[in-house]
Amino acid sequence: MNVKDELRRNMPLFPIGIVTKLTELTPRQIRYYEQQGLISPERTKGNQRLFSFNDVDRLLQIKSYLEKGINIAGIREMLKQSQQVLEAKREAETAKKELSERELRRMLKQQIIHPRRGQIPLNHGELSRFFRH
Repeated sequence: MNVKDELRRNMPLFPIGIVTKLTELTPRQIRYYEQQGLISPERTKGNQRLFSFNDVDRLLQIKSYLEKGINIAGIREMLKQSQQVLEAKREAETAKKELSERELRRMLKQQIIHPRRGQIPLNHGELSRFFRH
């Protein structure tokens, strides 16, 4: 998922009335899950709850866990673990991207030091965007 999609999914858009229709949960249930720390909707200046797409997804996930007989403590632990997995995936992607950039820099340095026959050598100006000064 790209950055713009992630921003959109986290944008607080829906009041509790819409969320109750989307999730078939009562306002009381939603407020209870908030009290339990399972969700954290944004608040307007007037203190109205606004939910994002991700909040709605999480509420549906909570509902599914409850239907399977998992209690609130179990749900809290499962959500915590899934968040840790998500963070680990993001860190791995970041490390992979950094490795790719590092590999690109290594290849460019190699090309400068040992240009192949028939290859036009690159000048400093063309390469300056790849190297930190």
